Amino acid sequence: AQQSGTPLSDQEYHLFFKFLRNTFQATNVCLLRELYGCQNSLVQTLDKYENHGIIPQGPVCAEKPGNSFFPNFCTFSFYRCIKKKYFLKV
Repeated sequence: AQQSGTPLSDQEYHLFFKFLRNTFQATNVCLLRELYGCQNSLVQTLDKYENHGIIPQGPVCAEKPGNSFFPNFCTFSFYRCIKKKYFLKV
């Protein structure tokens, strides 16, 4: 079992984002995040699932070249939606 608050493994990310491979579905999830923000219960459920039950608090560093620092997980998630980088991990 993974430690709470840690990101999913590569295999777990594959399963988690499998439904996002369809552009329409990915767009809807991002629209939900944009309309209701990170305080929405469905958005929080997805964020918790992605991080083994806990939404990371504080700054987030991501596996990407260049600017890899985000002030919080919500900002990081919005970045992924805007850039359509759904598999970008923390």
